[in-house]
Amino acid sequence: MKEIIEKIKREIEEYRFDSPGSTEQFRIRYLSRRGAISLLFDDFRSVPADLKKETGKALNELKNLAQDILESNSRGSLSESAVSLNDYTRPGYPLEAGARHPISIVRNEIISIFSRIGFTVSEGPEIEDDNHVFSKLNFAPDHPARDMQDTFFISRLSDERSSVDDILLRTHTSSVQVRVMENEKPPIRTISPGRVFRNEAVSARAHCIFHQVEGLYIDTNVSFADLRQTLLFFSREMFGPSVEIRFRPSYFPFTEPSAELDVSCRLCSGKGCNVCKHTGWLEVLGCGMVHQAVLGACGIDSEKYTGFAFGMGIERIAMLKYRVDDLRLYFENDIRFLSQFRPVF
Repeated sequence: MKEIIEKIKREIEEYRFDSPGSTEQFRIRYLSRRGAISLLFDDFRSVPADLKKETGKALNELKNLAQDILESNSRGSLSESAVSLNDYTRPGYPLEAGARHPISIVRNEIISIFSRIGFTVSEGPEIEDDNHVFSKLNFAPDHPARDMQDTFFISRLSDERSSVDDILLRTHTSSVQVRVMENEKPPIRTISPGRVFRNEAVSARAHCIFHQVEGLYIDTNVSFADLRQTLLFFSREMFGPSVEIRFRPSYFPFTEPSAELDVSCRLCSGKGCNVCKHTGWLEVLGCGMVHQAVLGACGIDSEKYTGFAFGMGIERIAMLKYRVDDLRLYFENDIRFLSQFRPVF
């Protein structure tokens, strides 16, 4: 071992700190847990008893020498860095490229997919009235969605004797579709991305604030087959041609007939997990043919025009796309999570 100690001592004394990372390389090579000096201390146990005192002294001197050289060079590096800070001719510090939030990435991708088949983007206010959020969408006066448990009301003003509407935070972007139908004539082909609010408990699968994209297509002779083909196109563009899809009959006040679209859960490959409630399927959107009562309430001739509508949660799409198993991560602004979406150049 004496020869090995002498050999490493010569290497340390002759080591050249000639690059920005050489100090760290020196530490790893000689002083880290698996470094050369640490390994010598591990081998010290096999040294004969009559040589332990001499060998131990030599090992301690070698370690102290390495630490002194490392510390000395570290101070020199800091000094050089301090000098360089005063050199105003040097370029500025390199700035890391930022990253879009995963919700923004998915939102933009959804918009891009539908824009390729003729859908335009419509936006509306987040603070709405009962008329646009519920009444014109065929919600009955006693519908549970109007209850305080589901909706954030700002003011409750309406009653049978008043024409003033309740003011609330919109629970879906369907209110934007109502405004579009009120102000535009068919044919209408639009999507409405935006933030919505519901009075729900926050969990891995739900949040009181989330984002939606809702679509609307109204024209003559629009059928459920058109809806199905549109959503098949979207699903394959978003999740790939191998994704499994299924439609299930459902109910919404503003569509008839109605359906829900499920895709196979990518988090568990259809085997079942807590996100998909161990079914292997995850609901991604609701859809259906626009109810005649909704068309009539918005001033569109339901005898001449038909249409379909659909709505999806952007967070749910992002969970499938990026295999994120907890929706709350999108709202915590943890840089360790968000930096994973930084683009690679």
